[in-house]
Amino acid sequence: MSYLDELNEPQRAAAENIDGPMMVIAGAGSGKTRVLTYRIANMIDKGIDPFNILSLTFTNKAAKEMKERISKMLGDGQARNVWSGTFHSVFARILRAESDRIGYPSNFTIYDTQDSRSLIKTIVKELGLDDKLYKPALVGSRISMAKNNLISPQAYLQNTEIQADDRSNGRKRMGEVYVEYAKRCFKSGAMDFDDLLFKTNVLLKNFPDVLEKYQEKFKYILVDEYQDTNYSQYLIVKRLAAKYNNLCVVGDDAQSIYAFRGADIQNILNFKKDYPNYKLFKLEQNYRSTKVIVNAANSVIEKNKKQIKKNVWTVNPEGEKIRVIKTFSDNEEGRFVARDIFETKQNEQADNLDFAILYRTNAQSRSMEEALRKRNIAYKIYGGLSFYQRKEVKDLIAYFRLTANHNDEEALKRVVNYPKRGIGQGSLDKATVVAREQGVTLWEVLSNLPKYNTEINTGTAKKIMQFTTMIKSFATKLDTLSAYDLAKEIAQNSGMAKILHADKTPEGVARYENIQELQNGIKEFTEKAKENGEEVFLTDFLLDVALLTDADNENEEDNDKVTLMTIHASKGLEFPYVYIVGMEENLFPSQMSLNSRSDLEEERRLFYVAVTRAEKRCTLSYAMSRYRWGDLISCEPSRFIEEINPEFLELPQDRFVQAEEQTGFGSRPKQFGNKFSKRTVSSQNSAPAKPSFGGRNLKKVSNTDAAPSKGTPSSKISVGAEVMHERFGKGKVLNIEGDSPNQKATVFFPNAGQKQLLLKYAKLQVIG
Repeated sequence: MSYLDELNEPQRAAAENIDGPMMVIAGAGSGKTRVLTYRIANMIDKGIDPFNILSLTFTNKAAKEMKERISKMLGDGQARNVWSGTFHSVFARILRAESDRIGYPSNFTIYDTQDSRSLIKTIVKELGLDDKLYKPALVGSRISMAKNNLISPQAYLQNTEIQADDRSNGRKRMGEVYVEYAKRCFKSGAMDFDDLLFKTNVLLKNFPDVLEKYQEKFKYILVDEYQDTNYSQYLIVKRLAAKYNNLCVVGDDAQSIYAFRGADIQNILNFKKDYPNYKLFKLEQNYRSTKVIVNAANSVIEKNKKQIKKNVWTVNPEGEKIRVIKTFSDNEEGRFVARDIFETKQNEQADNLDFAILYRTNAQSRSMEEALRKRNIAYKIYGGLSFYQRKEVKDLIAYFRLTANHNDEEALKRVVNYPKRGIGQGSLDKATVVAREQGVTLWEVLSNLPKYNTEINTGTAKKIMQFTTMIKSFATKLDTLSAYDLAKEIAQNSGMAKILHADKTPEGVARYENIQELQNGIKEFTEKAKENGEEVFLTDFLLDVALLTDADNENEEDNDKVTLMTIHASKGLEFPYVYIVGMEENLFPSQMSLNSRSDLEEERRLFYVAVTRAEKRCTLSYAMSRYRWGDLISCEPSRFIEEINPEFLELPQDRFVQAEEQTGFGSRPKQFGNKFSKRTVSSQNSAPAKPSFGGRNLKKVSNTDAAPSKGTPSSKISVGAEVMHERFGKGKVLNIEGDSPNQKATVFFPNAGQKQLLLKYAKLQVIG
């Protein structure tokens, strides 16, 4: 088995261990995917039937990559038979096969977040609740957390602690919304993402014969990213593995960062309690990053108390020290990063795709985007609006969904009058009221109007009949036409293709191209299946597309762009050059994480993930002032900078970026030297000292760093006055608005352009 010779000693030991429970703790960049792949290949080589192997990942992309690697080693036939995919995709397949046990149709719809929120919004309105208190996103999150903890609607209502919590938050009817939401989903033959796990647990718990069937089928189970599993996922795995105990989990407790989604780090920390006879393997050699980056990350994560001890190391070159950059404001931070990317590309022949800018919150992308645009640097925001969330794409997919499942109420409401066919909201409301009163679906009422007294006028009733007849005609071809052929027919006969093609505006052309691209994707899906000797229908495509994750949606073409993303979204990725921006207290770590040790430790793990994305160079930056909720506030450096062993840092040298609106991009920004800080560290001929950030005293940072001069009292500054600003130079006050202490002045500076300044922070001096 020559391919095993490609592994290092710990990797090989893990790949060769086949039977019994085992845990692989894989440090950042240590090749865990490789170990999983080689282990599966080795199992098949040893005679284990690939049909008996279940491999669970967190993205379809990861599952696909693993299958491709196994195919190269063993051939297509073997790899294809391994059950491999995300938790949601694998258990959606099982639920479709066993749907009759839990009262669902096999072609049930899978609601995405938008569908769920639309339904919640409808329920909140019908129950007469305050939509500001019962916001769809908030209610959806509450329901999601309940399902991930296997709390049914009935159990939710009976749980006194949960009920008390809802009452204290002014949402005492939250349980009622959950109950109604579950009823509507069931009636529509729909499951949301959390249901795919919740209903699987119900299936395995309530039907012992089904549990035994899949225990026999999946005699060997592998779980990637085990630290990211929630209680629901943990219980499914535990039940399936209970008979043979051939369970291999791979993960890194130091990269457990999804508690807000319900992930429970205790699942990996307590593995040894669940399986006392388990074997432990540690992958500690990092193949990704320089020694400095690896050691710096180690020096931070060692501060966490809850962890499985390991010593990540590398034989890679020593590498550059981690730069810590201090800027005056978040806009200057953006300009520094853009300029540094520009210069690095020139000096090191790097491409845009080599760079990533990571931030704690999505809102931080604004200043980065503005600065990158000004330098004409192409970028993409990872995790932005995916192709399948665009309106026209969702509209056409809604037609597909309604064709496959007439009771899908969200899809029905979306397309019943699109393109416009004279079926108004008033008529729909009348039909909805009757459906609720009679306890039937909206489709049942609309497709049998003569049977129900809806008071819908004859003209509209005729149009509704034409619509339902059209959908029924599509449905007759679900099992005869290929996915592509039926999708093409629906696009044309529904009128969507025609109306979008007729719109010749740039936006209209783009929308038409998007539905063409959707059909191209279905064509590719159909052709790939043919190559494997399979015939796929529209229902197969719907299942495939419903389970795509953000990582699966990324377009790999035209990818020479700088990547902007939250740190959460960056997990599993790597880049030669990484900028971690907004390294400030109350931003990173988040202010909300400072209430408990466990929350703070999760933020520290998040920082560890961010640093270990970098292969060659890592830069940390923070601003001394930043606008939040409309107010300019003084900021101080994050405690995480201070936690890095100082021997791995190149400390701040007061790198302030000159305003570039007037100066262009050809010259290097002026260095303001020592003027703004008493903590300057010289980079020439001196080793860096441990950073002294003066604790977490906001006023101290403000007084030492953010106040260059005392300035004229704002009450004495008037329109027309000539003023001096420490950074922008001489200027003239054009306008003053607001009341003290939040007065704002619009000032024109010949060297920097027009600026709007908050007087209490601007420190303007009147000079004339």
